[in-house]
Amino acid sequence: MIVQSALPNDPHFVMTMAQHTELAGQFAAHFGNNEFTPVEPREVMLYIISNHDAGWRDLDAQALRDPATGLPYNLVQTPFEYIIKTSAASPEFKSQHHPYCGLISSMHSWGLYNGLYGMSDKVLLDGLAADNRVDADRMLDGEIGRQNQLRDALSGDSATASWIEESHVLQNYKQLQFFDTLALYFNCTHAEARETTTFSHVPMDGERDVDVTIQPLGDDLYALSPYPFNESEVEFTYHGRYLEPCNDGTDVRAPLAAAPAQTQSIRLSSNPES
Repeated sequence: MIVQSALPNDPHFVMTMAQHTELAGQFAAHFGNNEFTPVEPREVMLYIISNHDAGWRDLDAQALRDPATGLPYNLVQTPFEYIIKTSAASPEFKSQHHPYCGLISSMHSWGLYNGLYGMSDKVLLDGLAADNRVDADRMLDGEIGRQNQLRDALSGDSATASWIEESHVLQNYKQLQFFDTLALYFNCTHAEARETTTFSHVPMDGERDVDVTIQPLGDDLYALSPYPFNESEVEFTYHGRYLEPCNDGTDVRAPLAAAPAQTQSIRLSSNPES
């Protein structure tokens, strides 16, 4: 789950990973203009992006309580033995929908542990304890095997062979990373704490990447430059529930389920003077 930061003494906005990926899917649906190539193959990519963390569904349903906060475990604070299961479960789930879904999802899992295929200097593997590293290496070797099998299946089909050209695969992977991290920018941090941030390696097409900067303007409005969406201003919403920390020993599933479903809204604009 994702537990959004909050002002002191305020409840936290808690989201499932499915609610996080639904926002990423909204971004993908509006991505593309004269400078940025839209996602393609469109329907397959929209499915991948809107479900890229599907392996978290069972874990989110458990809503395990973090004893340090009294709230559900927040994404990166989730114990490793749970996270590693989601890393393989997500591409397995999406491989059943379409082999290209499984390929891009597997790359997403593999890249998180390996510096995003060289696009980040943060290599999760380097920080793992020895026992966890063994389990992680085993899982990642399995994902390389999965990717090879899926590439073979896709290359043998005339309808999908062109999809696995390396520049195109990397373009789709980078698109997913942008939508994922942009969604996390909003999901993880409450509005008052959001700052100007730059997202690197956002693909304009299969050959060119660019840095995209987001700037908060107030009143839930944010300017992006260069602007990658298909309308000059787009409103997006995402869902969750507000939750106070639960007392020691309390199962957070019941109070979380009892909390009313609510939404947060944002507007993204091409105009920094809006």
